[in-house]
Amino acid sequence: MSSPPVTMAEVAGPVPAPLHSGIPDEIVVWEILVRLPPEDLLRCRAVCPAWRRATSTRDFLLAHHSRQPSLPIVYHYEFGCNFCENLITLDHRSGADTQLQHVARFDEREIVGLEASCDGLLVHADSDDYFSICNPATHQYAPLPQLYGFNLFGMYRHSPTGEYRLLLRAEKDTAYYVFTLGSSQPPRHIEYPEAEEARYNPLSVLVHGNLHWLVDAEQHVEEGTSMIMVFDTTEELFRQMLAPPVSGYAQLFEMGDMLAMACFVMTDIESANKTIDVFVMKDYESQVWAFKCRIELQVEEISMHCQNHQSLGNAVVMPGDGELLLLVCSQDCVHHVDINGKLVASFYCGGLSLSKFRLKQTLVPHTLFSSLESYVVNDSPFI
Repeated sequence: MSSPPVTMAEVAGPVPAPLHSGIPDEIVVWEILVRLPPEDLLRCRAVCPAWRRATSTRDFLLAHHSRQPSLPIVYHYEFGCNFCENLITLDHRSGADTQLQHVARFDEREIVGLEASCDGLLVHADSDDYFSICNPATHQYAPLPQLYGFNLFGMYRHSPTGEYRLLLRAEKDTAYYVFTLGSSQPPRHIEYPEAEEARYNPLSVLVHGNLHWLVDAEQHVEEGTSMIMVFDTTEELFRQMLAPPVSGYAQLFEMGDMLAMACFVMTDIESANKTIDVFVMKDYESQVWAFKCRIELQVEEISMHCQNHQSLGNAVVMPGDGELLLLVCSQDCVHHVDINGKLVASFYCGGLSLSKFRLKQTLVPHTLFSSLESYVVNDSPFI
């Protein structure tokens, strides 16, 4: 007697159980899990093997990274028996569950100053000018001893190779170098413009695949003009572009896909850092700048929300959720100010200081860490 024919279902084998009963797998993975913060997503991986497999593919992790908010980084110092420094992000968006979010905590041996931020990776330097790199979302960390004796101008992803690289300037001879993260080779010398024309400005901005920073040259100030140094991260070549005239301190930042500049105007000693002019580059190729707005800080109103009426400290302008985000710092809080100069919210936590960097967290694995000497995970300086 012949056996019954084999059905297609039997050939295919058992159908995997859905990730969540009642909800299609595609919705669970690509509409719900992909939007979670990294810490919550890591917890969800422990629910079942299917969730872990679905959220561990490179395509998923890249999509997850693209949906993470880019949030301002704030330093938080703890003063006590053991001095510690925390890196926290400030989520100013309405409806955010936790507006001050812990990112990393460094012990007193590794008190850091941020030097660069790119695709969820942070490069920082300690008090002895030794550089390190970390991914706060995965707690991966590695020192970069090859960079001692250099100033860091910026970090970028080299699009032809996918490598993450650092633009450096040597302290001893002011020459420029490129270092590939994860490489065993020393920094590579590159052609550079005249030293005075590319003098160091502490913050470069990555827009349209190029690093930008303001030139600090006396002749431009005397002539009433301003220049921006541009480093093409694909060709790794320098050039210059015009900037709006600067009469005081200025800060470059990225706004959408446009290069922008905030000028902190000083009309007299009493109004120092109380008026901010914002310009945006409407046409990048033709270098056409346009005036966007003037922000007049309501200093008295903001100071009333400071404990003991402390004086205001530094201010930072950056993009935030489709609008301009102006942060002003005092000793015990960070103030969110709108483009009309009025106070929107205050975030209280003693020992705060603003950085000029943002963090867009990522769980995308980077092989560069395992190639670096003394690489660690979930170990010091993370505490």
